[in-house]
Amino acid sequence: MRCMREFRLSQNLERKALGAYQLPLGVAETSLAEPTQGYTVRFQEGADEEPDTYVFHAVVSHDRLRGLVDAAFNLLPREVTPVVEIGSRDAYRTVDTFLGEEPMPLVEFLRSWYEFEEVLLEDVTIGVGANSEEPWVDVFVDSWKGLLISVPVEMREEVEALFASHHLTEVAETWAELPPDARGDDDSLVTRDVLEIVDDHSPDLDELLLVLRERWLLELNIDRETNVDDAGRHLGMTLWHAIVLATSSEGETDRGAYISVWMTAGSLAQAEELLEDALLDHPQWVFESVYTMDRVAFDDRPPSLSHLPPTRRRAAVHELEIEPWGEEPPSGPSDIASRRGPSTGGNGGGGIGGGGGGGNN
Repeated sequence: MRCMREFRLSQNLERKALGAYQLPLGVAETSLAEPTQGYTVRFQEGADEEPDTYVFHAVVSHDRLRGLVDAAFNLLPREVTPVVEIGSRDAYRTVDTFLGEEPMPLVEFLRSWYEFEEVLLEDVTIGVGANSEEPWVDVFVDSWKGLLISVPVEMREEVEALFASHHLTEVAETWAELPPDARGDDDSLVTRDVLEIVDDHSPDLDELLLVLRERWLLELNIDRETNVDDAGRHLGMTLWHAIVLATSSEGETDRGAYISVWMTAGSLAQAEELLEDALLDHPQWVFESVYTMDRVAFDDRPPSLSHLPPTRRRAAVHELEIEPWGEEPPSGPSDIASRRGPSTGGNGGGGIGGGGGGGNN
C-alpha cells in the first residue's frame, strides 16, 4: 500500500486580483475584466422523470468563497453521489468527468472535501461537488471556483436565503466574458500548479485525484465499449497509454512499481483487457490501481514506437516498462510519463459553470 503524503500549497505564490475580486492561486495572469460578484438564476424544465429546477451560479471573491461553499453543502441530503471534473490529457477528450459508482454518506464525502478543501479551492483545473436524486439537488464548485447549485423549484427560496446570508444578490451577469477553459492555449489566461513540490516525493494533483477516486469510488463517465471523441465521432483503433500502480507479490510494503504500458485498442474496455493480460507476465507485481489511462494521438507517440504504422487494425500491447521503487516512498512516475497539462500552461480544465457532470444535469 502506498504511503499517504501531505498535500501542501506552495508558499511562494502571490494571489492575483481583478479589482476587489481575488482570484484562486492557480491563476498566474489573466486579462479578463473584474466580474460582478453575485449570483444568476435560470429556470430549467425537467426532462423525462427529472423535476423542474432552478439553476444558480454564484461568483464571489476567493476570500468569501469557503464559507459560501461550506454552507451550500448543507443543502444536500444524507446520501450523495460525488462528481469530479478535471482537464483531460486524453487526445480526444477535453474534460474527464468522474462519478461515484453509488451514493455514499454525505459525512464521508465531506470528510475528504474538508481534508483537501484548501487545494480544491485554489487549483483552477479541477471542479468538485456532489448531487442527489431525492431531493434533486446538485452542489458543484467549478474549475474557476464558481458555485453551481441546482434545486427543485420548491427550494428556490432556501437557496436565495443562503445567498442573502452571505450578502449576495441576484445580478444580470457575473463575468462579462466567460473565462477560458484553463488549458493554457488562451492569451487571456496563464495558470500554474498550486501544490508545493520540493522533491520527487512531493504529491501532485494526479495523486490527489487518485486519492479521491479511491475514497469516493469514482469511475470515468464514458462508454467503456466505444471509442469516440468529444463530438461523438467514432475513432476505431487508437493508441493508448496507461500507468499502473503495483505492489510486491511477496507482501513487502516498502516495495512497489509504476508500470507504463503502450497499446492499441478500440475501446476503454478492450484496453483494460490488454492491460490485465500484459500484467500476467509479471507475477512479481500485484495490480493495485490504474493511475492514468489515456488515448494518445499517433504523432505524439514516443520515439520507441516510431515503427508503428498510422493505421492499426488489431488490438495489441506495444511496450511495457516497469519502474520499481524500493524502501523510499514512491516518487511518482515522473520519469516514464506525466499526465496533465503542458508544463508552461497549466493542467487543463473545464470552463466556468461546467460542473455537475452527475445525474442531475
